[in-house]
Amino acid sequence: MIDAQHLSKRYGDRLAVDDLTFTVAPGVVTGFLGPNGAGKSTTMRMILGLDTPTSGHVTVNGKAYRDLAAPLHEIGAMLEARAIHTGRSAYNHLLAMAQTHGIPRRRVDEVIDMVGLQSVARKRAGGFSLGMGQRLGIASALLGDPRTVILDEPANGLDPEGILWIRNLLKRLAADGATVFLSSHLMSEIALTAEHVIVVGRGKLIADTSVADIVAQASQNAAVRVRTPEAARLRAGLVADGATVTSTEHDLLEVQGLGSERIGEIAATHRVVLHELTPQMASLEDAYMALTGDSVEYRATTTEPDPELEHAA
Repeated sequence: MIDAQHLSKRYGDRLAVDDLTFTVAPGVVTGFLGPNGAGKSTTMRMILGLDTPTSGHVTVNGKAYRDLAAPLHEIGAMLEARAIHTGRSAYNHLLAMAQTHGIPRRRVDEVIDMVGLQSVARKRAGGFSLGMGQRLGIASALLGDPRTVILDEPANGLDPEGILWIRNLLKRLAADGATVFLSSHLMSEIALTAEHVIVVGRGKLIADTSVADIVAQASQNAAVRVRTPEAARLRAGLVADGATVTSTEHDLLEVQGLGSERIGEIAATHRVVLHELTPQMASLEDAYMALTGDSVEYRATTTEPDPELEHAA
């Protein structure tokens, strides 16, 4: 279990993490979300003792990282996959780590097999692709068979097979009782992998809830998709009942402000045949964007096209 209490970190005039309190429980995969500059990396570094909190404290299984006698057996972490000696082979990199904690050689072979690096285990890690380096970083995190795993962007650089592999691996670790905490900007992957999310913005906690609950809340104001050959007549009845109705096709209506049950009742009252009545569920990405819209520090500007350049083209 990871327990952060009133965690803050200041760098000069900048408050990177602002009074964060949260718990990452074992047995579920917890996603750590937030815009760039939200304080996610700083928070992870404080969990791992790489940065000292300005105030507050954080423990893993009841202890600060610095108090762990054998950290690799307690916490496996990957914050930067390429933080390796580029002249060493993958095998020797893992073996050097293992020898610091009395981990047997057979465990090195086990994690190499686990992450699928058997064919390149004796090659220099400096020549690895991004995906191969990512697999080596994950192998390093799992080397001590820890009960807590902290990963920053674990799917970065992986191909579709690799993404499916890391997704299933993290779920399996959590099912076996491990605490799994991962940061990612891939909302689709978090939606498929995590059961719980902690969302931060500008260093502050925005949400700490299940994926199901955050999506359900965002879906409350979602539209209902209605398809009918009598769209004009149904639209009139819906608008009269207070709905907002838009249409992109002659037989398709997007209805907001009324639930599917009420829409069905209005259709029945007006004797309108329905071919489709589908509530549109929000995605985790929709929910995330709604929550963090005011917390984005680095926002790209939209440049209007130059009519003269378009004409010249």
